[in-house]
Amino acid sequence: MNEFLKTIENNCRLTDRQLAMLLDKDEGDIREMIEKYEKDRVILGYKAIIDWDRTDRESVTALIEVKITPQRDRGFERVAEKICNYPEVESLYLMSGGFDLAVLIEGKTMKEVAYFVAMKLAPIEDVISTATHFVLRKYKDKGVFYGAEPVDERGQYIG
Repeated sequence: MNEFLKTIENNCRLTDRQLAMLLDKDEGDIREMIEKYEKDRVILGYKAIIDWDRTDRESVTALIEVKITPQRDRGFERVAEKICNYPEVESLYLMSGGFDLAVLIEGKTMKEVAYFVAMKLAPIEDVISTATHFVLRKYKDKGVFYGAEPVDERGQYIG
């Protein structure tokens, strides 16, 4: 199971036939596994990883730390559900450490991100504080290197 899921996570464009050959399984079994994992919401979707800096699209990405007061019987769930519903929110994580939630958002400008924090996020009931960090450059995301090909310390290509 783990090998199968890791394989399609790394390349979801592989056909059932290619997966069957790679994993030494029957093509029909592969199709059944995919359908079951999709039905059980183990596989949630299929996405391409785009380096938007190589396009003409202008955007900024921000990581926002959020401290909240957990609610009796619901913990962080109500606030997390509310934050998830904003279309700007790319990812939301419950964290350990100095803050409770990490919100990853994308906006067209820094001003748009600031507006989101000030007018949408900070006023949510039970939000105590926020701290916004802007992503200046992506070096690696979801296991994929951005920019130049990765080189190890000895000067050898490692991609």
